[in-house]
Amino acid sequence: MNQEDPLPTNFIMEQVRSDLDKGKTATVVTRFPPEPNGYLHLGHAKAICLNFSLASQFNGRCHLRLDDTNPSKEDKQYIDAIKRDVKWLGYDWGDHLYYASDNFDQLYQMALSLIEAGYAYVDDLSAEEIREYRGSLTAPGRESPSRNRTREENILLFERMKNGKFADGEKVLRAKIDMSSGNINLRDPVLFRILRTPHPRTGTLWKIYPTYDFAHGQSDAIEHVTHSLCTLEFEDHRPLYDWLLEKLPVPSRPRQFEFARLNMSHTVLSKRNLMRLVDTGRVTGWDDPRMPTLSGLRRRGVPPEAIRNFISKLSVSKREGVVELAAFEFEIREYLNQHAERRLAVLKPLKVTIENYPPGKSEQVTASNNPKDENAGTRLLTFSREIYIERDDFMEDPPKKFFRLGPGREVRLRFSYYLKCKEIVKDQLGNVTELRCSYDPETKGAPPPDGRKVKGVIHWVSALDAVEAEVRLYNPLFSDEAPGKEGNVEDQIDIESLKVINGCKIEPSLANVTVGNAIQFERNGYFCVDNDSRPERLVFNRTIALRDSWTKAKAD
Repeated sequence: MNQEDPLPTNFIMEQVRSDLDKGKTATVVTRFPPEPNGYLHLGHAKAICLNFSLASQFNGRCHLRLDDTNPSKEDKQYIDAIKRDVKWLGYDWGDHLYYASDNFDQLYQMALSLIEAGYAYVDDLSAEEIREYRGSLTAPGRESPSRNRTREENILLFERMKNGKFADGEKVLRAKIDMSSGNINLRDPVLFRILRTPHPRTGTLWKIYPTYDFAHGQSDAIEHVTHSLCTLEFEDHRPLYDWLLEKLPVPSRPRQFEFARLNMSHTVLSKRNLMRLVDTGRVTGWDDPRMPTLSGLRRRGVPPEAIRNFISKLSVSKREGVVELAAFEFEIREYLNQHAERRLAVLKPLKVTIENYPPGKSEQVTASNNPKDENAGTRLLTFSREIYIERDDFMEDPPKKFFRLGPGREVRLRFSYYLKCKEIVKDQLGNVTELRCSYDPETKGAPPPDGRKVKGVIHWVSALDAVEAEVRLYNPLFSDEAPGKEGNVEDQIDIESLKVINGCKIEPSLANVTVGNAIQFERNGYFCVDNDSRPERLVFNRTIALRDSWTKAKAD
């Protein structure tokens, strides 16, 4: 599912179709409005796909708007990361990139109009006192002593707030609605507060900033958004969204609709908790390949197509639920199985000397790049007297159903010959350091003339031109099905979520793979080159294992 792909039917789509049929909407305009106070994660991907695809399906447009109303938490690195991630996911906002800060002048004038109409006042209560006066779900709030200031006094105080005449937190602008409302969001919510923190885009020009609740709906109206799609936690904010639009001189009347956010097992989809992981050093950064951020998934080699395919199969409804992590991993494997090229890599190398292969000789064998794609072509591999195989593909005393290499046992080397183990070489501690084997020259890519068969096929690389690499094996960051439900997420990281293997041997073509492009290491999983790679030190991240062995291991 990308910007042009059809979207499965859901209640929001039916609402949009009805609005178009009844003439309530001429052109569908949606928006994706993240706050630039962190990196986008998989939960945001659901909102991105929904907003862009919905607009495209109805020949409308989707805006990208950065809701940058809190400079104390926002940063240019987050702005750049958001734009980069949305593009990577496959969506284009065209000429419609906006910032809430673009509207600061208009929002200020709108706030003045509320004061002049008697719907807003400057309050002297502190943040703690405002919370105390607001009441609770079972008790009504109390009116602030400042609530009945004159219109003229409020205008003067608000102008002085704007001009930096008061300290942070000394005064706020509040809407005058209903302190006894059953909806706490309508109990005189704060609209503007004083912040002397420099803004990433406006610098020190402004000393006051609108709250999200005030800026959000009015920015929608300024951009002529028709359908403002939010997750369910904003449902209780919709009456305030509508109240402000009714009371303000806005150029259009958007409507808000809510849908259930994405929740996934063994995963944290909260910027606040993800920030804690970064700040406490439990991960290497927002793009740590174990993180569910789009930057982390990209670094791990997850294709954007797999994310879109996953999102396209999720329901868009008002019912909260938890999606199994395995469902996401299935889509990654499904896509990579069809599109990823294959290569040979030995993660835990064991040296093999083929004693009956002539010293100094080498030859080329042909290997398929992707058996699922006949257009992927082939490549040539070097075969020589000394090769490396996986240490796990050999057992000195193998059980009956171990169909790999053992003393006197025979297997096929992928794309090449039958290989038979003749002798084991050990070090002084009894560790196996080398195998001495023989090969059957009559079996290159074909059965032997005598018709014998082997049950095992193992991969290998030639010692003649193998390249050394570091491989990082990533598993889910949390073994707990619901991390953060009890305790701090930073203390719940699975110590098995990252294993680093040095001294791996890979075929030489892997030295030229593009960063982020996932490749299947045959029999080992899907991997991609990490950003840390250098010509003298190749680093590969495991995108995902070939099978869901992690979940099975945890169940066992």
